Amino acid sequence: MAGETPESSGTSLLHNAAATASKPRHFLKDVIFHGKFQLLNSLIPEENTRCQHGLYFQDGERRVDYVLTYHIKKPSSSRSNRHSYCFTDNAFTRTLRRGTARLGRPPPPQPRGDLEVAPHDHSMDYHEDDKRFRREEFEGNLTDMGLELEKDEDTKTPGVGFVKIHAPWHVLCREAEFMKLKMPTKKVYEVKQSSGVGAKISTLVSKATEPLHPNVEENRVHNVKHLSYAFSREKQHLFDLSDRESFFDSKTRSSIVFEILKRTKCTKAKYSMGITSLLGNGVYTAAYPLHDGDVDGENVEPNDRKLLYEEWASYSVFYKYQPIGLVRKYFGEKIGLYFAWLGLYTQMLIPASLVGVIVFLYGCATVDDNIPSMEICHPKNNITMCPLCDKACSYWKLMEACGTARASHLFDNPATVFFSIFMALWAAMFMEHWKRRQMRLNYEWDLTGFEEEEDHPRAEYEFRVMQKSLKKEHKTQKKPTEVAEETTNKWKQTVQSAMAGLKLTEKEKLTCRDRFPAYMTNIVMMLLMIGVTFAIVFGVILYRISTNAALHLSNNPTTRSNVRLTVKTTAAIINLVVILILDEVYGAVARWLTVLEVPKTDKSFEERLIFKTFILKFVNAFTPIIYIAFFRGRLVGRPGSYLYVFESYRMEECAHGGCLMELCIQLSITMLGKQLIQNNLFEIGIPKLKKLIRYIKSKRRSFQEEEREKKLQRYETDHFLEPFAGLTPEYMEMIIQFGFVTLFVASFPLAPLFALLNNIIEIRLDAKKFVAELRRPVAARAKDIGIWYNLLRGVAKVAVIINAFVISFTSDFIPRLVYQYMYSPDGSMHGFVDHTLSYFNVSDFQHGKEPMEPLHLGYPVDMCRYKDYREPPWSNTPYVISKEFWAVLAARLAFVIVFQNVVMLMSDIVDWLIPDIPKDISLQIHKEKILMVELFMKEEQGKRQFIDSMTPGGGKENSNKHAPIARSRSIPHTHSHTHANNF
Repeated sequence: MAGETPESSGTSLLHNAAATASKPRHFLKDVIFHGKFQLLNSLIPEENTRCQHGLYFQDGERRVDYVLTYHIKKPSSSRSNRHSYCFTDNAFTRTLRRGTARLGRPPPPQPRGDLEVAPHDHSMDYHEDDKRFRREEFEGNLTDMGLELEKDEDTKTPGVGFVKIHAPWHVLCREAEFMKLKMPTKKVYEVKQSSGVGAKISTLVSKATEPLHPNVEENRVHNVKHLSYAFSREKQHLFDLSDRESFFDSKTRSSIVFEILKRTKCTKAKYSMGITSLLGNGVYTAAYPLHDGDVDGENVEPNDRKLLYEEWASYSVFYKYQPIGLVRKYFGEKIGLYFAWLGLYTQMLIPASLVGVIVFLYGCATVDDNIPSMEICHPKNNITMCPLCDKACSYWKLMEACGTARASHLFDNPATVFFSIFMALWAAMFMEHWKRRQMRLNYEWDLTGFEEEEDHPRAEYEFRVMQKSLKKEHKTQKKPTEVAEETTNKWKQTVQSAMAGLKLTEKEKLTCRDRFPAYMTNIVMMLLMIGVTFAIVFGVILYRISTNAALHLSNNPTTRSNVRLTVKTTAAIINLVVILILDEVYGAVARWLTVLEVPKTDKSFEERLIFKTFILKFVNAFTPIIYIAFFRGRLVGRPGSYLYVFESYRMEECAHGGCLMELCIQLSITMLGKQLIQNNLFEIGIPKLKKLIRYIKSKRRSFQEEEREKKLQRYETDHFLEPFAGLTPEYMEMIIQFGFVTLFVASFPLAPLFALLNNIIEIRLDAKKFVAELRRPVAARAKDIGIWYNLLRGVAKVAVIINAFVISFTSDFIPRLVYQYMYSPDGSMHGFVDHTLSYFNVSDFQHGKEPMEPLHLGYPVDMCRYKDYREPPWSNTPYVISKEFWAVLAARLAFVIVFQNVVMLMSDIVDWLIPDIPKDISLQIHKEKILMVELFMKEEQGKRQFIDSMTPGGGKENSNKHAPIARSRSIPHTHSHTHANNF
């Protein structure tokens, strides 16, 4: 079989059919479709290292730029050596047989193999024939576009066929010009290094950090740079084409093929189908570019993937910078920008972590000097507190809250106010630093001036427009006599209806009225999902209230003494589990809602999906935290007049040290849990689990002995990798983490440290996933991180407001200041605890709400204390809010206004002081424009000189006339034109 030669594609249609039907079975792998193209067959693998690993066609010369896979019927043991016929019995031969049957002629004799499987073939779904027909049409259209294809069904992956695609040189040039790809020209210019004190400092820093740079060529600083220009076939002489094989790298080649795949349509089906629809309908099962080679093993040839695995995806290089240039070269600009952003974010977390640790250590160092906690923990403290719950709880001593008060000081001290201001400025500096870094990368990656063009319409959008167009035709139901006619002219009518639909879709589009049901569904479902989150938070509140009461009834003294800690911790863990589950649910719901909207382009789809997912996941992650920070302990009431839920559950109170400690516990458990379980464990475990499932489904275990003898091809190995699902999950987890770092940082100064430690692992984990666990993504160009930057800015702005409210209302910072400067007799904090406690006469308890053990402390209690600003029972207006409450509230609101405006003003000043474009990059961009003009002026002069030399006796005259080049091209052909112009 390996020695057979494919037939000429110029053979006539009828002759091909006869030749195909008359040839033996082992010749039937050659398929000629519509007399226009020919699929090259997979021959027996040769002892050629280039094609042996599946990176090249069987000739060992043409590189595989893209792979399509499809499902094939698994051959039985009796026909395992005749699988090639399944490929030959194509739509054309079936149509030919049907046509002869309609004309009253007997069908041509079928090979014996058909008789063996005829009953099974007739029992197969019609869809299999339809899929094969669509594949043949689509592949024919790809060939018409200039691509070269090669099929391989004789693989060690049962049930999977492979279509290998190669883009020849002329196709690459044509598409590069269409896509306006900037390619390096022959022109080289020197990149001037900045001078001065800043440059010297930068040089010293670069020398000091030399060991931290990865050992890759793309990361080294070069003093020269190639001038880049949008590729043009007419100006190929400007580019260095001495090595055509490497001029377009594998990343660019695959993106060019993908662009062709998106443009190519199947029009002979009921409606137009592109590659997305073909994948969605199962015509093809996967489409992906190939990795450059293996990452480990014996005798592995050097390649970019292996280099990335060693210098980027290894945990042993966690302390090094990322080879962003090589990442961009292999994966494209969009993925390169993500890892550049993640790397900068991680670097910026280092100073934030240091300051956070200093703030925490300051709290540890001053805990023994904190007067309010000293007063609470003093042995002579004889303050009796009111019960924390009805009946089951009894009176208790304030000294029991000593541990909570001391722990609260670690996070509730004057340094946290400074840290909140610092983090707001840090967020502003991070944003500005990223804009500068982004502009530098745009210059280095030749993205200056790049504008994203409107993407191709999505297949779902085209289908909906087609449906709308066909409805507007007001087609009546066909008569019974026309049904028979439809059977005889099925394909003809299908093509006509499809082409009619295509003409209509050019005029039609989906309007807001068409999408109105989807918009209403979106609004209702989003509100419902947010309502579910609130309901679950409310359920956890009921759990805390009931568990608190139940544990107080315990006979175990240890249990009763640790009630608060037990309830806080278990409730936080329940919240974490619910958040993790709802995150997955909300991600699926957001995708479903976005599909309902039928966005026109992939970019619009992605932005809508990101927005919905962010809203749902943000509400899911932060609703429990917002409740603890701003609502818990404020809707309680007072002794004798508590607020109840369902008339039996009394609303929970904060500990005497405030809710800040509980907020810190909730934040730490949620943040650490999401990072360890969701971000790391899921990212490692789920891809491996899916890979194992695909491995079992393919039943490759029966082929293990064969695999030892013969290695899988590259396209087979990549088939078992996890498909690339986009960068949305990666960005989303980092945006949520950014929220944890900035939104409630006043209550948890160690958040930046935990985020830093997580990101050090996250970078290498994501790198290993991209290099070794995922199929190679199609390289996508992008000059920024898109909608994610706007979300970051929004989170940073909201963080300022939330931190102002946390400091003002959740912590005791403002009440302490008010007491110290308004009510303290000596200007100190002595007496602050007593000032914040109100009196309650136990005789005023509601009937049935008093403690069951009133003598729990060993003596009867007449007066108990509770934390609030209210008048004492002996005043003229007992239990009414006192004037101290209003003074503290006014101070809190004033602080929020001042803090918010001052911090935002400082952030705007930072934004204004730091330019978005570095000065040296701005100069280099300007220099590139000047050099480009000079290059084209020299080319223009060269053309004129050539034209003058080709025109005898008319050179000087023509050179003075400044005739356009477009006209001057006709000068060498006739002298009459030249003389006419001279006159």
